[in-house]
Amino acid sequence: MGHFDTSIPVQVIIAGKFRRYYHLSVMRQLLWPSLVLHNIFDGFLVGIGFFQSLAELIIWRPNVVFTKGGYVCLPVGIAARILRIPLVIHDSDAHPGLTNLILSKWATKIATGAPLEYYPYPASKTRYVGIPISSDFHEFTSDERLAAREQWGISQDHPLIVVTGGGLGAQRINDTVALELDDLLKLGSLVLISGTGQYDELRSITPPNNDRFQLHSFISKDMATLLGAADVVVARAGATTILELAALARPTILVPNAKLTGGHQLKNAAVYQKANAAVVINEEEMINDPQILLSAIKSVLSNPDESDKMAQLFAKFTRPDAARDVADMIISSAK
Repeated sequence: MGHFDTSIPVQVIIAGKFRRYYHLSVMRQLLWPSLVLHNIFDGFLVGIGFFQSLAELIIWRPNVVFTKGGYVCLPVGIAARILRIPLVIHDSDAHPGLTNLILSKWATKIATGAPLEYYPYPASKTRYVGIPISSDFHEFTSDERLAAREQWGISQDHPLIVVTGGGLGAQRINDTVALELDDLLKLGSLVLISGTGQYDELRSITPPNNDRFQLHSFISKDMATLLGAADVVVARAGATTILELAALARPTILVPNAKLTGGHQLKNAAVYQKANAAVVINEEEMINDPQILLSAIKSVLSNPDESDKMAQLFAKFTRPDAARDVADMIISSAK
């Protein structure tokens, strides 16, 4: 867990999440009674959150409001609009979500995590800044990579494959790795970050941790050193994860989750696939044929020149001044 300044006032508001599923047609969603009822109920929650936000902003009287996207930002952003408080939004994903689409109409300035061609925002108030990430994520030298492997107790004699499904893990990726584990270990050493939910199950069917294979439920510290030591990383396509890997300039295989709201991981992954900066695997195809993941990893490891070229194209998406640029946009928008 990170540390934060407890003197900073924090106020919780109610918010509603409109559920939309990219892999289902609009008609199918409209004919799903529980989904429709949930969305109607959450519409009332948005209204309650708006009045809570309105009251808080009247009391606080901020010079500017900054929102990061996501449903919790909608009532706050609307309240800022009503009170004529300058609004700055940041859109991490490669295509805007519903909240940012709504708030962008009233925003004073808009910062984006991907190039501007992927957004419908007015160019006059929009700036491509990337995503603020920790300085721990940077391109590792050969010596740093060797030191990182020593730190993690990983063999120096084999290529390193790191597979991570994010903070909650990814069951489909975990299951594929478990099925192909023997063949994967023929390609190199493997570290699998499973998430807490499936850790016990996987622990019971995988070898004990050693210098060729490690299973972790979650890593809260030194994730950058583990990823920086890798010869190939397999990951989901969350916006921040992608930019952290780009900063590390690691050959990357993305397995986007198609079922998340708005298909945003599919859209994120498409940006880097189009630029030949990452390999993208269709999750459904991987489930039907687990060897697709094995073949993709083998291809990356057996073609180091092509993999390095891909990683350098990936690194071009890094924006080391993202945090400063966002701060400048916020400060310059303040009343």
